[in-house]
Amino acid sequence: MELVCPAGTPAALRAAVDAGADAVYLGFRDETNARNFPGLNFSPAELAEAVAYAGQRRRKVFVAINTFPRAGAEGLWHRAVDTAAELGAAAVILADIGLLDYAARRHPSLRLHLSVQASASHPAAIRFYHEAFGVRRVVLPRVLTVADIAALNESLPVEAEVFAFGGMCPMAEGRCSLSSYVTGQSPNMSGVCSPASHVRYERRGEDLVLLLGGSIINRFGPDEPAGYPTLCKGRFSVEGRASYLFEEPTSLNTADILAELKAAGVSALKIEGRQRGRAYIAAAVSSFRALIDALEAARPAPPAIVRELRGLAEGQRGTSGAFGKSWR
Repeated sequence: MELVCPAGTPAALRAAVDAGADAVYLGFRDETNARNFPGLNFSPAELAEAVAYAGQRRRKVFVAINTFPRAGAEGLWHRAVDTAAELGAAAVILADIGLLDYAARRHPSLRLHLSVQASASHPAAIRFYHEAFGVRRVVLPRVLTVADIAALNESLPVEAEVFAFGGMCPMAEGRCSLSSYVTGQSPNMSGVCSPASHVRYERRGEDLVLLLGGSIINRFGPDEPAGYPTLCKGRFSVEGRASYLFEEPTSLNTADILAELKAAGVSALKIEGRQRGRAYIAAAVSSFRALIDALEAARPAPPAIVRELRGLAEGQRGTSGAFGKSWR
């Protein structure tokens, strides 16, 4: 299985490649990608350097252009596709139908991957993207069980990429608008879920209070690990009891089910984390590199690696998410 890893900066890209990534995904420094945060992402010149660095080591670079263009401003997204193709990206990761059509017509030899933001999770949708635009790979939403993925792979002519580690998204990917209610900026169009400019941390007594857009999202005691404030991972008071209404701060971790994902026909494992620093990237990528290599060699997973991944998880807690869900 191909190991696809995040890079929010050139330093993180080099760390991912050196740690054993087969491919690295990144975005431009504008609203064409869904991690449009200050201090992150790549200029065209930095992308050219990234492609060269990865290529010298026989690694690939994917460019995420995975937000939905604003009406009348499509040129920004078109230029992003053109630049990625001209600079030698191995693939572009797209979600918008109009942009997929543009890329397929303008750059017929450019490999197209369907972003998780497209929310394609059943055979008819995935087959449409393949037949209409020549999509070669689909990044599956984090709502499918391993059995669901196996059934999809039996009937589809495209590669399946799944998230293997990192932040969870409990909302319908490509349709979430929660953040925009308190920040005015859409995750799927502006590329910012809970933008840092709207985040504030305050000490109130012994508690650490997290605010987003002026709204209190969470409150942590002295001994509680604090996560980043997003609405879907906030604590809410419902019928007099404060609890995590949508999802607790925790990370997806598939270390224990890699063999099952391989048997289900998964082509690529994706680590989430373009907002993370190079130390985190190096640790997460090298850990998954060791796990995949052990799986391919039919060796047991190194216990130290499994422990390290647990330490990297948000709140030091992990979950296999929907991959093994027992509810319907």
